[in-house]
Amino acid sequence: MQHLTVIAFVSASLLFASIPHVKSADLNSDKQTLLAFAASLPHGRKLNWSSTTPVCTSWVGVTCTPDKSRVHTLRLPAVGLFGPIPPDILGKLDALEVLSLRSNRLTVDLPPDVGSIPALHSLYLQHNNLSGIIPTSLSSSLTFLDLSYNTFDGEIPLKVQNLTQLTALLLQNNSLSGPIPDFQLPKLRHLNLSNNNLSGPIPPSLQKFPASSFLGNAFLCGVPLEPCPGTAPSPSPVSPPSPSKTKKSLWKRIKTIVIIAIAAVGGVLLLILILVLLVCIFKRKRHTEPTTASSKGKAVAGGRAEHPKEDYSSGVQEAERNKLVFFEGSSYNFDLEDLLRASAEVLGKGSYGTTYKAVLEDGTTVVVKRLKEVVVGKKDFEQQMEIIGRVGQHQNVVPLRAYYYSKDEKLLVFDYVPSGSLAAVLHGNKSAGRAPLNWETRVKISLDVARGIAHLHAEGGGKFVHGNIKASNVLLSQNQDGRVSEFGLAQLMTNPQAPPRLVGYRAPEVLETKKSTQKSDVYSFGVLLLEMLTGKAPLRSPGREDSIEHLPRWVQSVVREEWTAEVFDVDLLRHPNVEDEMVQLLQVAMACVAATPDQRPKMEEVIRRITDIRNSYSSGTRTPLEDKPETAQAQAP
Repeated sequence: MQHLTVIAFVSASLLFASIPHVKSADLNSDKQTLLAFAASLPHGRKLNWSSTTPVCTSWVGVTCTPDKSRVHTLRLPAVGLFGPIPPDILGKLDALEVLSLRSNRLTVDLPPDVGSIPALHSLYLQHNNLSGIIPTSLSSSLTFLDLSYNTFDGEIPLKVQNLTQLTALLLQNNSLSGPIPDFQLPKLRHLNLSNNNLSGPIPPSLQKFPASSFLGNAFLCGVPLEPCPGTAPSPSPVSPPSPSKTKKSLWKRIKTIVIIAIAAVGGVLLLILILVLLVCIFKRKRHTEPTTASSKGKAVAGGRAEHPKEDYSSGVQEAERNKLVFFEGSSYNFDLEDLLRASAEVLGKGSYGTTYKAVLEDGTTVVVKRLKEVVVGKKDFEQQMEIIGRVGQHQNVVPLRAYYYSKDEKLLVFDYVPSGSLAAVLHGNKSAGRAPLNWETRVKISLDVARGIAHLHAEGGGKFVHGNIKASNVLLSQNQDGRVSEFGLAQLMTNPQAPPRLVGYRAPEVLETKKSTQKSDVYSFGVLLLEMLTGKAPLRSPGREDSIEHLPRWVQSVVREEWTAEVFDVDLLRHPNVEDEMVQLLQVAMACVAATPDQRPKMEEVIRRITDIRNSYSSGTRTPLEDKPETAQAQAP
């Protein structure tokens, strides 16, 4: 009996020793697997993956299970992954449920271990340059498989019919050949096999899908496409055809010949018409090429562009076109396809375009600026974007996170700031229970904005200009920190007559020359200070008491006649003992809006003066307004 026990123990030991995967995987092993994957595959955007940081809370593109024990989602679209997917690495993530590597530059074959991850139910590899055959070892848990816009060849694996949970199979724009297997997939709802080299009849189980699922396969036939040749029943050789049937058959053949002749003539005429149109287009293009500025000026950003089918012939070309350019430090993890699918809400329409709040499918919220009237070419546009991306790294500036350029669309992506703009807070609906900004907060915001503008002026060799300073371009964080947005775009746009609602922010010389400078930025900031002091918007808005068409001129007239409390926002007058600081900030504002640019201070001097005002407020050393009536009058131009 003891011998039997020993034998059983030895047998069990040998059995477990022969099964290496019995050792349960954990989060640490997933972490090492991901680090190995990142190290073995070059990528354009720097991933913030590090052995010293927590995987589940800080790694870009990684989501863990609710109990933080395993990695179950890996999304790395459009991060510049380049080259072949390393084999025998991702397959170790045996708890992975969602894998998205789309819109990169992945090449060569798809390793079998990637598609056979046991828990995997969604695999997104579209818009790459993967080639070879589709692996037959696909996880039976798959519900969504997208391998479109690659260069896969060979036949569609028959084992796809084993994926009984599959709801979507997208294989369009590859080089697949051979017949379509009769999948018999009960849950399949989305199918696209278009633009391949498939041939033969469409299986009965797939004939319920629309023709668009099969177009672009020259040798594919059957419902819902054209009938396959030879499918019509042949006449019986036993009984000769009756004379009436012979006449009908002859008449049918004559009709067919006539139809073919008409179609042939029509086809020739259509071909001639197409050739004439092509010649006209070519001549027109050749005549318009020298005047690039004028032609590009007409390229107004319209709706989403419709791309010709031949543009999608290469997965690499499509990946390049369908790509957002992200800046260093961006932690976002999406591509243009995600952005176009996002739910969008219009936040405002400005002089440079329309601004949207976009909520992506994963809950990420960003702000998208859709530019209009861009007159510069792609090279100049990209150079300006690089400058904007570089100078935007400041705590009082809203950084540009990504941009997209095409002939028909120019998009900018920024962080979403939930507290909204300074304009909304100052002039929003008071009946909705909005609390007005107190004096201390207004001074703080003015200092934040001044620091942001000063930073922009110091960057770019001291030549960088904001060009569009206004209250709606000052965003407020949850802590009421002021952050400057939409800077550096004036150089990309046409210079039309300034809209009436923007005249109040424009310096006099800008209205004449249509060219912004750092001194005109100072003027716009001065108007912004007046707006915060008076509570009145420098906008032409008939019927609104809180709008003044030319705010600096109105303030000057009030100051000269009766400079007392008439000029200040009534909400500020409720705060005791701040009159002196209000007068001091009014002096700064009036210096900034001096008619002559050379008389305006630099932003460094503005920061120093506002800092002194803030320090005096904090220290409690104030002088009542009545003690210094001559101060404001002396500073009024």
